[in-house]
Amino acid sequence: MAINDFFLFEEVAADISNIHDLDADDFRWALITNTPPAVNTASPNLADFTECTPGGQYVAVTAEPTGKAVNLTYTEADGVATADGDDVSWTQDASNPTNARCALLVNVSQGLAAVGYYDLGSAFDMTTGPLAINPNASGIFTVTIT
Repeated sequence: MAINDFFLFEEVAADISNIHDLDADDFRWALITNTPPAVNTASPNLADFTECTPGGQYVAVTAEPTGKAVNLTYTEADGVATADGDDVSWTQDASNPTNARCALLVNVSQGLAAVGYYDLGSAFDMTTGPLAINPNASGIFTVTIT
């Protein structure tokens, strides 16, 4: 399944300097059943959404140490800061969730604060095929200073 644009919650602009340490914090992917949330959601947190029930290849985002880590890197050049992360995937399994709707990027180090999400397009049944999150070659998201 292909995943397209990453949607960044608007509060992240302030949170980058106040909450998130993009180089050091523990970021992970949570699969949620909710329809895509509004990007202007105030102080988004995993608790605001319904995480898929763990099963098969999917474990809860807070499971240590097996939650899907993002291994986020944050670089800056010429006024453009880029957050990027590793590709991750879940293989097909008969016990996987059948209703993953969005892949939510959460900061485990900061009380499960949500950064943004990939919209999977519709509920994805991971019992019928694998799910992969492959960030754009230009990064998961960029912040441009003008």
